[in-house]
Amino acid sequence: MNTISSDSVTSTALRRRCYLYQLGQIPYLEVWNWQRQLVEARKQNPGLPDVLLLLEHLPVYTLGQGASLEFLKFQTDSTVELHRVERGGEVTYHCPGQLVAYPILNLNFYQRDLHWYLRILEEVVIRVLALYGLPAERIPGLSGVWVEGRKLAAVGIKVSRWLTMHGIALNVDPDLTGFTQIVPCGIADRPVGSLAQFCPEVRLEVVQQQMATAFATVLGLDLLPIEGRDPTAG
Repeated sequence: MNTISSDSVTSTALRRRCYLYQLGQIPYLEVWNWQRQLVEARKQNPGLPDVLLLLEHLPVYTLGQGASLEFLKFQTDSTVELHRVERGGEVTYHCPGQLVAYPILNLNFYQRDLHWYLRILEEVVIRVLALYGLPAERIPGLSGVWVEGRKLAAVGIKVSRWLTMHGIALNVDPDLTGFTQIVPCGIADRPVGSLAQFCPEVRLEVVQQQMATAFATVLGLDLLPIEGRDPTAG
């Protein structure tokens, strides 16, 4: 298992305050708009705390900014919700039962290194899966986190002026049939999997808290839980 020690990560940054929003099922466009507002606010005021959004999406497909339509198995004029967004990577699928994490971080306070940041996001998932005794790993040349050849978590980011948006999608216990309508992340020869396939009794609300704790540990964050649905309101 390829991991990063907590000391090697947290020593790169002063402890940062981070607002934590643990939300429910929210339409994709609503959260996408929140992310852009949060990033813009931090461009105007770099001293604002970081933000971590943890949530589920209603069924939706998203394409990275350079993603190819050849990886879709449906027509783009169909009733399926599909959005091209500014993250990297190919097409992916979000639905209930999948835990999505959107960190809005100012990498000027960590490391201005996109490869480092991608590995950090993977490390968060690896640590969560380790709690279930799963030997999660990275595969050279491919992003995301894998268990026994199945991709359990996808990673896609956008960074502007070293402010991050988008993030991680971990399949906890989703209906995986939605992935059959695409070539997930453009990888045709490796299956998508879920945590529930290995741990049938897993509960998403528990995994959500475990992911928050893993973020705090790996990045050296002081998490400040915030009540409320709209993180741009306060």
